[in-house]
Formats: sequence, structure tokens, C-alpha cells
Amino acid sequence: MVPLLRASRVGLWSIWLSGFLLIVLSFYSIQRLPPVIDQKTKSTLSQKGFRHVGNPKITIFSAPSPFMGSVAAKQSLAIRSWLALSSQITVVLFSQHSSVFSFAEAFGSRVLVEPNIDFTFLGTPFFHSMMSRAYSFRSDISVVVHSEALLFPDFISTLNDAYELENDWLLVALLRNVSHFPFYLDEDGKHWRRENGKMIRSQELQEFILGQNWQQIPCEERKLMAWNSGDLPLHSGVLPPFLYGRGVHDNWVINEASSSAFRFVFDASLTISSFYLNDREDKSYGAIGDSNALTYENRSWEYVGNSKLGMLYGSLFYQNAKYSELVKLLKCDGQHFFFDTRKNTFHPFRHQSAPILGKGRSFRSWRRKKKKSDCLDSLKPLKKMLNCSLMNPMRLPESMDFQFSLESLLPMMADRNKTIVLAVAGYSYKDMLMSWVCRLRHLQMPNFIVSALDEETYLFSILQGLPVFRDVLAPNEISFNNCHFGTKCFQSVTKVKSRMVLKILKLGYNVILSDVDVYWFKNPLPFLYSYGPAVLMAQSDEYKETGPINLPRRLNSGFYFAFSDGSTIAAMEKVVKHAANSGLSEQPSFYDTLCGENGSTRLGDNKCLEPESNLTVYFLDRNLFPNGAYQGLWKMKNVTAACAKMGCFVLHNNWISGRQKKLERQVFSGLWEYDMGTRMCRKSWH
Repeated sequence: MVPLLRASRVGLWSIWLSGFLLIVLSFYSIQRLPPVIDQKTKSTLSQKGFRHVGNPKITIFSAPSPFMGSVAAKQSLAIRSWLALSSQITVVLFSQHSSVFSFAEAFGSRVLVEPNIDFTFLGTPFFHSMMSRAYSFRSDISVVVHSEALLFPDFISTLNDAYELENDWLLVALLRNVSHFPFYLDEDGKHWRRENGKMIRSQELQEFILGQNWQQIPCEERKLMAWNSGDLPLHSGVLPPFLYGRGVHDNWVINEASSSAFRFVFDASLTISSFYLNDREDKSYGAIGDSNALTYENRSWEYVGNSKLGMLYGSLFYQNAKYSELVKLLKCDGQHFFFDTRKNTFHPFRHQSAPILGKGRSFRSWRRKKKKSDCLDSLKPLKKMLNCSLMNPMRLPESMDFQFSLESLLPMMADRNKTIVLAVAGYSYKDMLMSWVCRLRHLQMPNFIVSALDEETYLFSILQGLPVFRDVLAPNEISFNNCHFGTKCFQSVTKVKSRMVLKILKLGYNVILSDVDVYWFKNPLPFLYSYGPAVLMAQSDEYKETGPINLPRRLNSGFYFAFSDGSTIAAMEKVVKHAANSGLSEQPSFYDTLCGENGSTRLGDNKCLEPESNLTVYFLDRNLFPNGAYQGLWKMKNVTAACAKMGCFVLHNNWISGRQKKLERQVFSGLWEYDMGTRMCRKSWH
């Protein structure tokens, strides 16, 4: 019995010891295995801990001028200098110009061209649209820089160190300028060489950069901005529609980012030795989309327009923004340090935390006298340059003569068939005007111009980059909410349209007159051209689904196409004269003149003939060009699908009284192309 008990005890001890050894072995094995992370933890670590592993992916955004002349060489050298820094760099160029696409082809997927942002009719991109597109790219670090700025290895080392900060940040740096840079990149883009072809060492290149006598004007120089792809926005405000390279767009962002305090904002001008070649004769500070517009580039249109915007949006910046108050990133003895200019203290660069995370928080200071003295010496030359409070608020030029006339816009904007799309708009319809413009841009129909009925619409259109001219003969008093069908305001405004169409026809251009409440599904021009000259094609306003569509007073003057020929011009002269002597709107004058009173010159169910000019008036098929009452299209659950089934070219948002009701109907139907919050055309990537 006793031996049996002893054997049992030995067996139990053996089992216990074996289990213990298995547990120890399991712990050891677990330690040797890679960690298993749940999705939530993985997501968190990917933003904080894991993002420090490897080199960050960097996307550099820029808006180049067309690659022509001396500008082409400078931009090519600059962009190649970016790509030479790291294989992790991708470049995105905002442009619609063919030369930019041709340049990018040589670099494959490393250089992309993005044409789908908002541009002015001269081809200058909107900065707020550029930034919106930049936010949509997946990248560890995003950079916006001028297309002629050369970048060097200290740019990458600075971004790599900044990337190791846990907290979200915005880095800014002033770009210096030089009159001559005696080096070039070899064909493989890896080595800098002297003009004689001899390779230059990195040390020599750095000595050249540091030895330059930089020429800078406080707050007027170009700037580089970079930020990490964190969870927090750069700022709380909505970016105004600044034109890129025209005015205070970068200063506005920096000031708003600093004021919003979402991110740590710091100045790396002393650690990033970026510069551009300064050519005072070179006027290409922005992009031009078409060579036809080159003769207008040096005019003050965009500069004055953006200066007005600077006056409206920039006053806060000039009161509060001081670069001298931003934390400076310095490099001493090969290490980065932050210098707080307000407190005159140094702070060690920490990989796990950023300085000044919010109001009332700060670093423990670092005060070794020798290093402090050396670093402060490097800051002295830039102190004045970095203080934007020294600048006076932006002043408008004495001359305000920046208008484009109708005569100057027509050859710039008309298509190859000399056809122009004309919109006539007042300020109450400014948002509907922009939705109309966005739709035509989406259809790749840039051949439109805007006739502004008032000064407010004119200035608004300038700031939105539209090809606009001021109609000085337009009525002065236009009601904001009471200018709908039947009002005296409506009557006076409509008579402007036929008069302007006649003027354009006499200048030799075909015209589509389109009210801004007409939604375009597809380009109707190929269809309209098929009718040939001496035919005016107009929308029918008949609401009955059966019967003639050319009944009295059923010609809609809100959408029609007129050829520039003798018959059409003669007939339009009669319409304008009749409308001038009428107490009604221009629409009855169209019908009574072209179809005769009570339709005396009607031909069949869809035509009229004006006998004196021999002009045929064709009432367009309502399935293709429906008015606002036809088949109750606006009341349907899916207006787009219903119109697609019918083959609609356009749909008129008429037969409804009141601007607000019309606006709501179009927005709720989904036939709306303009984001009133961001002031941008809606696109698939927004």
C-alpha cells in the first residue's frame, strides 16, 4: 500500500513538473513570436508607434506654369531635385496644360498630373481647391511648394525628424532666392555636378548654400508648407477662394493654423535650405492654361481681384500674424532643437512629444550657454525677415482698370466654331451661376462668358475666376429676392439678354443663351449645329404633353441657339427693338416678332418663319430640351434617371415662382454642382 502511494506521488510530481516546463516553454515561445494585435490597437499604433518604422511616404504638391521657355528648365531642375531626395517621394502637379502632361510622362508613376481642381479661365489654379485635393491623397507627409523651388537633403532630414513627433504638426519655411546656381543634376538624377561636368560633393554643395547672400522681403517671399497626415485639420476656418501665387493664401493658412491651435506650428526656415532662381524679368508666378491667354498674363486682373480678397479676408492676418513668434527649428551640432522666440528658451527635440501642444503648456527649457549662443547667432539674420507685423496691410493699386471687355473675352473663350455660351446673372443668383459654371466645366465646355448685371456679381465672378464682363447698360436696381417671373425687375433684366446676344452675333460669334437655372446633362452643340444657319433653335415653354409646341407665347427665351448670319442678326434686331418699346419682358417680344402676333407665321406644330429676315424658328423637342413643367420631371424621385431615359440635353428649372423655391428644388433634386461651404465645384474626390 505504501509503495503504491509513493508511486502516485512521484507520478503527480512528474505531471506537475512537466506542466511547469511546458508553461515556461510556452512563455518563451510567445516571446519569440511576432506580436498579435487586434484591429483597434493596430489602428492606434499605426498612427503613433508604428508610423516611426521606415521612411515616411511624402507627396509634394505644386502648380507649375506651362513648360515653355526658361521656366521649363527651372521647373524641370526643381522637380528632379525633389525626386532625387528619396524613392518615397511622389509629385502631384496641378495643371490642365498639355506641356505638363508631356513632362510628367518621363517619370512614370512618381509624377502625376491632377487637372480636376478649380482653375480660373486663364488657367490659374485656386489654392483652396489645391488644398482640398491634397487632403484626399494618402500620404504620411504632404508638402506644398513652388514649382521652381530646389530642395536638398536637409529637407528630408528635417521632415524625417518632424515625422517622429507624436502630435500633429504644420511646418513652414521661407524659400530663399539666388540669382545664379552653378550646378545641375546628372541624367540619372542622383548627383549634382558643376557646369564643367565635374561631380560636386555634398559638403561643397552645402557650403555654397550656406554662403549665399539671401535676398528676401518680409512675408512676400514664397513659402513651403508641410504637414503630417494626422487626425486633426490644419485650421478651423474655411479657406477663401485664393488664387495660387496671387496674394496672401499661404500667410492666411499659417495664421489660421496657429490661431486654431489644432496642430503644433513651427518654422523650419533655418534648417531647410530651399531656394529658387530669381529672375526679375520672369513674370510666371502662377499657371497659365492656354497660350491664347498669354497676352493677358501681365494685366492686373487676377492680382487686383485677389488683392480685394486679401483686403476682405486678410486683415486679421496682418494684425496678429508674426513669424517671429512661431517656434523655430534650429540645428546645432547635428541635432535639432526648438527655440521659443516669445520666451527666449530652447527645447530639446523629443521623438515622443511636440512642444507647445496647447494653450498654457510648454517645454522644460534647455539652457547650455554655448549652444544657446551659437544657435541664436544663426537666428539673427532672419529675425527681421520673419516678422510679418512689419508689413503694411495690402494696398490696392491706384488704378482699378482691370476689366476685360466683351470684345477681349470672345476670342479667348470661343470654341473653334466661334461659338460662345452666354449667361446673364445678377447677385441674387450667384450660387446658381456657380452651379451652372461647374456643370459646364464638368462637361468640358470652357467656351462660356458671364455678363454681370451689377457690381457685386462682377466682383464675385472675378474672385471665382470666371470670364466676366460688366454690362454698364444693365438696370441699376435689381432686387435680391423679388426678381422672378412677372416682376418689373424680371422684365428689365430679360431685355438685357437679347441686346447682349445681338451684340455678340454682330461681332461674328454664334451664341447659346442659357439662363443659369438651366441644368445641362450633356453637350447640345453637335445636335444644334445640325440645323444649319438661318435657323434659331429655342426651347418650348408649352406644358401640355400633347398638341403643338409653338402656340402663342410658348417660345422660351431662357435657352436658345443663334447662328451669326444675316437672317438671324436682322431678326434679332427686330426682337430687341420690339422689347425696348414693350412694357412686358423680352419673351413675348421674341414670339410676337418671330412668329407673328397670335402665331400668324407658324409652320406646323414646331416652327415659325419670320418673313422679312427669312429666319426659321425651330421649337426644340421637349423630350430633349424639357421645360420645368413638362411631364412633372422636377417632382420625380430620381430626376437624373428620368431625364437620362428621355435623352435630355438640358432641363430648365422654370415654371416655379421665387428664387428660394427654385434654389431648393434644384438642390434637393441632386442637380447641383457647387459646394457653397467650400466654394468649390463638386467632384468625385471631394
